[in-house]
Amino acid sequence: MKFIDEIELKDKKVFMRVDFNCPLDAQSQITDDTRIRRALPTLQYALEKGAKVILASHLGRPKGVRNLHYSLLPVAERLAELTNHEVLLAEDCIGDGVKKLGLDLREGQILMLENLRFHPEEEKNDDQFSAKLAALADVYINEAFGTLHRAHASTVGMVPLVKEYGAGFLVKKEVEYLTRLVKDPERPFLAILGGAKVSDKIGVIENLLNLVDGLLVGGAMAFTFLKSQGYKVGNSLVEEGQLKVVDKIWERAKLKGISLHLPQDHVMAAALELPETKKLSLDRNIQEGYRAFDIGPKTIALFSQEIAKAKTILWNGPMGVFEKSPYAQGTLQVAQAVGDNLGLKVVAGGDSVAAINQLGLQDKISHLSTGGGATLEFLEGKVLPGIKALES
Repeated sequence: MKFIDEIELKDKKVFMRVDFNCPLDAQSQITDDTRIRRALPTLQYALEKGAKVILASHLGRPKGVRNLHYSLLPVAERLAELTNHEVLLAEDCIGDGVKKLGLDLREGQILMLENLRFHPEEEKNDDQFSAKLAALADVYINEAFGTLHRAHASTVGMVPLVKEYGAGFLVKKEVEYLTRLVKDPERPFLAILGGAKVSDKIGVIENLLNLVDGLLVGGAMAFTFLKSQGYKVGNSLVEEGQLKVVDKIWERAKLKGISLHLPQDHVMAAALELPETKKLSLDRNIQEGYRAFDIGPKTIALFSQEIAKAKTILWNGPMGVFEKSPYAQGTLQVAQAVGDNLGLKVVAGGDSVAAINQLGLQDKISHLSTGGGATLEFLEGKVLPGIKALES
């Protein structure tokens, strides 16, 4: 794979696929501009090298129709503030008007195309749509790692139709760090997995069992593991259809000598909306009529102890209902323990990254992955279509 600093950019039209899929409030205002900020080093590099930059992104799920709630206008405005450059927003992402704007771009200007997903052809990887996008550019750069597991027109279809193509600095960093995890981790290698469903992470867990020395499981997915071991889980979420799969995970972990740790106690309540009923379980069993919403102090102590021993850490997924303050402590304490560890640390997933940011630990983490589904598929050992296209 080529990277942007290996390609001549002077006076060339550079089509940069970015991931500016920022969260918006009801008034379509950006609530978190992290994704824009992370693309800035690659964008600034292209501008400094004399490129005429054309940015393309999706935003939300407009389902192939023009829905102005998902317009990239607020993104273009925020980008102009952050870069101090003029940002032109095209009315569409294809067509004669867009082509003319690209041809008329002056040095220092940035052209942002309107939401790619206003066209159903984007997600269908339509040949004609791909060709229209490719016609805008001399060079293609993908700086949207979170889209590389999608075989869309802007991530796969248009790539071979552009003379030169490569990846940006953020994609380079993602690939480098995730490759270190799956190819050559310093040991002991510990994975911390949380979140709601075991089924979402079966592929990741199965591949990690070939790589890790230890596995900590928290969040709602832990209850399926606990039930498979005969513990009472009260009204907590259990994926009954995954119990046999979890049994096999236990067997494999035991055979390979991998230490697999589950919560030893829980912060539970009668319902999420009734924090006044919150109490601590005495052990791994959850009282009938109650649901667990966070890990308890014994579990925090155990997990922190295991984290301190590791030389390489992957963390993906919260330990509880992190967005509700009565149930945020488990996730925050794990974040602190990961931050205090001096080894290689990769943190992926929105809530895990949010916990790191909330505690101001960003500079203590080797890599904060922006990938979401792409990160998980990479860790599963899958070939990502967007990476394959860049390597062709």
